[in-house]
Amino acid sequence: MTDQNRSATAETLTDATTEAALNRRAALGLLGKVGLGAALGTAALGSGALAAPAKNIDGDVLNFALNLEYLEAAFYLAAVGRVDELRAIGGGAEIRLPANLDRTRGMQFKNSNVEALARDIAEDELAHVKFLYGALGKAAAPRPVLDLSGAFDAAGRAASGGKIVGFNPYANDLFFLHGAFIFEDVGVTAYNGAATLITNPAYLQAAAGILAVEAYHGGVVRGMLYEQRQVTAAAGLYVGQVIDAISALRGKVGGGKDVGLSDSRGAVFAPADRNAVAYPRTTREVLNIVYLAPGASKGGFYPNGLNGTIK
Repeated sequence: MTDQNRSATAETLTDATTEAALNRRAALGLLGKVGLGAALGTAALGSGALAAPAKNIDGDVLNFALNLEYLEAAFYLAAVGRVDELRAIGGGAEIRLPANLDRTRGMQFKNSNVEALARDIAEDELAHVKFLYGALGKAAAPRPVLDLSGAFDAAGRAASGGKIVGFNPYANDLFFLHGAFIFEDVGVTAYNGAATLITNPAYLQAAAGILAVEAYHGGVVRGMLYEQRQVTAAAGLYVGQVIDAISALRGKVGGGKDVGLSDSRGAVFAPADRNAVAYPRTTREVLNIVYLAPGASKGGFYPNGLNGTIK
């Protein structure tokens, strides 16, 4: 190949790379400016036979994610006395809270670091809800009924073999971290599993960005719990034992993809497979966990089930 040909080839590759980057930026800009529903409609006009599947898959998957974000946001916002901010989004479905939790004051934290974590994550999860709800526009699934009271009691009983009764994540800082642990790893695996279902690169990047934030949350929660792993949590069980039990329960119904605070190699702050790749879960595996029963169509944290196509 002559120098002139090499130069021409390099120039062509550079132009192609630049064009791809501009197309990606344009897609992301479209998502932010006109919303997911409109963006999918625009894609349908220009992508021919592939348009309909892309619209159906992407919208359904992001609505599934929105349902999970409703739950996470409710959990953290209730802890810091801001749950009414979520009540204003997605309709008027009930958010069930423990009877002794003041929805405008939240729980009484004793550890300033745990409180700072709760406030930061609450802000993030509310932002996730607003982002997905706004991007989906009229296609957004309404907020389902959420249970942050009886479902935690049921989860505590199931994980401890009936030793922990009446578990309330808002009772104290340590129990709050236990509640956070239940959700955070599930969010990471759910977004990772959904990656293969999303067809639009812009939406995939947005989902990947949310996954990264959820992973940061999960790592911090694990770190705080690991520091207290030898502290008695409840019913004579140590923190580490309770977390291992929660992990075992999630693994049992969620495809075996889980690990507690440590394994044979030591501490685990980023649960992953042997290649250090985060676990993916299918939508069915995620539903098994949040419904607290394999194969169920409702129950647990979603008494009436999720809203949307994937439920």
